[in-house]
Amino acid sequence: MRLKKRSLVVALAATAALISLPTSHPSAVAADALLSQGRTATASSTENAGTPAAYAVDGSTTTRWSSAATDNQWLQVDLGASASVSRVDLNWEAAYGKDYILQISADGQNWSDLKSVTGGDGGTDSVTVSGQGRYVRMQGVHRATPYGYSLWEFQVYGASGGGSTTSCGTANAAQGKPATASSTENAGTPASAAFDGNTATRWSSQPTDPQWVQVDLGSVQDVCKVDLNWEAAYAKDFQIQASADGQSWTTLKSVTGATGGQASYDVSGSGRYVRINGTARGTGYGYSLWEVGVHTGSSGNGGGPIQGGGDLGPNVIVVDPSTPNLQQKFDQVFAQQESAQFGSGRYQFLLKPGTYNGINAQLGFYTSISGLGLNPDDTQINGDITVDAGWFNGNATQNFWRSAENLALRPVSGTDRWAVAQAAPFRRIHVQGGLNLAPNGYGWASGGYIADSKIDGTVGPYSQQQWYTRDSSVGGWTNGVWNMTFTGVQGAPATNFDSGPYTTLDTTPVSREKPFLYLDGSEYKVFVPAKRTNARGVSWPANSGGTSLPLSQFYVVKPGATASTINAALAQGLNLLFTPGVYHLDRAIEVTRANTVVLGLGLATLVPDGGVDAMHVADVDGVRLAGFLIDAGTVNSDTLLRIGPADASADHAANPTTMQDVFVRVGGAGAGKATNSVVVNSDDVIIDHTWLWRADHGDGVGWDTNRADYGLRVNGDDVLATGLFVEHFNKYDVYWAGERGRTIFFQNEKAYDAPNAAAITHDGIVGYAAYKVADTVNTHEAWGLGSYCNYTSDPSIVQHHGFQVPVKSGIKMHDLLVISLGGKGQYAHVINDTGAPTSGTDTVPSKVTSFP
Repeated sequence: MRLKKRSLVVALAATAALISLPTSHPSAVAADALLSQGRTATASSTENAGTPAAYAVDGSTTTRWSSAATDNQWLQVDLGASASVSRVDLNWEAAYGKDYILQISADGQNWSDLKSVTGGDGGTDSVTVSGQGRYVRMQGVHRATPYGYSLWEFQVYGASGGGSTTSCGTANAAQGKPATASSTENAGTPASAAFDGNTATRWSSQPTDPQWVQVDLGSVQDVCKVDLNWEAAYAKDFQIQASADGQSWTTLKSVTGATGGQASYDVSGSGRYVRINGTARGTGYGYSLWEVGVHTGSSGNGGGPIQGGGDLGPNVIVVDPSTPNLQQKFDQVFAQQESAQFGSGRYQFLLKPGTYNGINAQLGFYTSISGLGLNPDDTQINGDITVDAGWFNGNATQNFWRSAENLALRPVSGTDRWAVAQAAPFRRIHVQGGLNLAPNGYGWASGGYIADSKIDGTVGPYSQQQWYTRDSSVGGWTNGVWNMTFTGVQGAPATNFDSGPYTTLDTTPVSREKPFLYLDGSEYKVFVPAKRTNARGVSWPANSGGTSLPLSQFYVVKPGATASTINAALAQGLNLLFTPGVYHLDRAIEVTRANTVVLGLGLATLVPDGGVDAMHVADVDGVRLAGFLIDAGTVNSDTLLRIGPADASADHAANPTTMQDVFVRVGGAGAGKATNSVVVNSDDVIIDHTWLWRADHGDGVGWDTNRADYGLRVNGDDVLATGLFVEHFNKYDVYWAGERGRTIFFQNEKAYDAPNAAAITHDGIVGYAAYKVADTVNTHEAWGLGSYCNYTSDPSIVQHHGFQVPVKSGIKMHDLLVISLGGKGQYAHVINDTGAPTSGTDTVPSKVTSFP
């Protein structure tokens, strides 16, 4: 961490440099435009969380990027499309670059030098250059101080090129849209009056600084011009700002010394929300605007082909064993994410192949860590990847939304701690020791999922209530609480569900591992594993039958991308790689091409707005959906994720669509609604680890506030679910209407907030079954299923059963249990009218080992 006071020598040197600078730099020629402001910026490192790369392109000279304190550091900006670059301005903080190179690239990987600068003296450097590319970088060579490199602003000027055009619409995109303000002078001057198209009505604020007014455009759009028509009470100083989520703001333009009246400002940036943020009034009154006009348009590639590949965005942290202050990087992200259960931060650590010594990577919410080797043993950590529950007083039942993948781990103590709950996959890991799935102190825990992993030592679940392990090997497995299910696991304990928690199948009938990013030399690729039948043990190191796809075949999606651009990339034949972030959608993402890969990093989150669905998949072969979260929007969506249209009928047995580590949340991060979370209409789909969750805690939670009737609805035939977690829906958590369906492991809690028995009574039955097989189905089979009730709103509710199926020879259900959590509600039966009732406050399962 930087010291609060620098040495006198450094301070005087910086002051001297500033004094020697001219008060202004040469103005750009007429063709020059500022291309970099508000664009995506990334860096080799950051000094701390308060100095990110984005601060160098935000238009503010009071925020800055600063790097780690070593020479070889860089900052780069993605201009969004190829451009002819004519000048780069660098506004250095006191920690400046003495020697550096300005570089340009078409793809963010292959760089050409624009100009080398030596003997720089800090202050503001205005460097004339000439080059064509989408990415521009400052590559530091030598620092002038012992600190890192630090830039107040990094500005790239030029003109869109290479077939690119910028077209700014004449229509006012803000007119009639929802508006809010920090304050209003009175009821006659609301925020909406500044966006009603009427120059006789106005918004006015209270007479204090600062004040703001903002408009919701309804979706993320490219903003190119803003018109302001001030009443006599005008702003002297203000910023025009944009935001994708209405919370994190980018300054598109700072205006000082304004004199009111009418003015238009050319800007460049994107956002769903546009804000006029007044900081100094021109009069003693508040701020007052007759009208605000916002103009949008297409900028960048002018409708040309969307470019695949490029950099991985600001929230992907790529490291190697020589990366300085690596432990500090892990610690900084963890400090931010440890308890940020419903925050907007999203992070992905990517570890290049090699050996990492003495690392303890603690993972908080929305944080993922992955090796970049083709095999787990290519990336060796002599240290730990830790999830514990100190933030929640030793209770691990809310350690959601994080992951570890594709690396080898030799724990310092011999045993690694991975105390997680739902939506926290542990995939493709080689643990050279033991694995402890309980928190320190062995408090409550409710997980979890392991796949394609090798644990040389013993796995100890201890307080874990349930767990599913697939296609792995373990040196041993000790105890368990209620429901421990294994398929294709070498070293797994034998089934003992009559007297214990274990259900074990020797092989997994059909499986295919999740796609993953790796490095082939210096080139990023995505490996797409092949389907396996009757699998047992890990799929590596052979990786037989898979396919490698270069990153150039992926549209690398970054925060601010619109659904229309995403769909255009898909229509062009590109796959999708979502970088960590929150993506608001004004229309469904349409996946229509066979074998499309949609892969998320760092729990990338899709939020459908205005009642649209989040994603539709056509009835085609081999689509891979993996590694992202869908968060319901405030307006009810019919179906958040739909795989196959209602009339889907094609046979995909040879090449099924897979849905892996795809999670759904309704409420918790704010009010959300969706009638259906996931509907599967296509045949042969593999659902491999999902958590579909109607929130029972957080913001926007209530029986009708985050209404969601169904978690999973399966209409397709021959669908297989391995690792199915579905909780708290208002009606059926799972409703299965397709033939020959199979589920291996199911975990459920009924909705806590059912107000009374009447609210969940249907067809003369109290309570919707957690898992219902439709009466029309003739063949269905499932193993290792558990449903728990915790009716906190009305503990007197007696749920008729946890599971409901037609009694037919082709319906076979194995190893089912129901549990009353602390006596808050009870079950009368386990399945249909079979199974002993639960009773009392002890969490003792009622079981049925075979039905019928």
